[in-house]
Amino acid sequence: MSVGVATVATVLMPAERSRVEAALQGSFLTLHRNSLDDATREVRSRRVDAVFLSVHCCAEVDLPHVARFVREFPHVPAVALVSHNDHETSERILQLGAQGVRAVVDVSVPSGWHRLRAVLREPSSPVVAAVMAELDPDLRDAPPDCRLFFEVVVRRAPETKTVWQLADVLEAVPSSLMSRFHRAQLPSPKVYLAHARLLHAAHLFKGGGLSIADVAHRLDYSSPQSFGRHLRALLGVTAGEFRRRLPFEAAVRRFRLSFITPYRDRLLAFHPLGTWPGDHGQSAA
Repeated sequence: MSVGVATVATVLMPAERSRVEAALQGSFLTLHRNSLDDATREVRSRRVDAVFLSVHCCAEVDLPHVARFVREFPHVPAVALVSHNDHETSERILQLGAQGVRAVVDVSVPSGWHRLRAVLREPSSPVVAAVMAELDPDLRDAPPDCRLFFEVVVRRAPETKTVWQLADVLEAVPSSLMSRFHRAQLPSPKVYLAHARLLHAAHLFKGGGLSIADVAHRLDYSSPQSFGRHLRALLGVTAGEFRRRLPFEAAVRRFRLSFITPYRDRLLAFHPLGTWPGDHGQSAA
């Protein structure tokens, strides 16, 4: 199933821009910007999967901005690109590493372009990794389609608002999907999806770089007020209280203890995407 086109914001030299475009071959959306501040504005306003920062564009005066970006947006990998080697390159790579940049790709050699494409295609969502690691003790022995359901819910929650959209991603019949959860006496797919969206909200708040309005926009709520109403309906708190009182790690634990652990025995025998007796042999997978 498709997971969408990756979006990359870049701060590159003009020659590097054209080479990146050629290497990515139109399979990734690239947003070329003139400064890290401009790229940061893109990260605030839309989903961006990575930021490419040319080592050769980065001066010492830019290093504090790099450190702040890495600190405030831990969910967006910052990738340093090296397109040629000179006497300043090694020193600048070390300086970027000291600011928290962990990925360096040397595109001055052919293998570097392969590595760059691999970096984008590798699953890099810290939300999915953290949530699935937390859920693993309860879901380790669950059927594969049960684990897949939760991974897809967590991965696609930011852009998925309804069970119909979720069912489309899972290539399932919405009514059959909802019926299976009901008959298994589990929380509904709608409940799981709604609370998974809050995990992403908690993670976006984690770095401190996004406001309540920024997070509401990133999660495609119609307004900050709509986001606030959603939080009050689900948790009985305001957006400000949510940000202060439920950090990401606590939100993940709450998700597990509220919606996974109490239903562990049922989930270990649950096939949300398989054929259920009474579905007349119809598979939702």
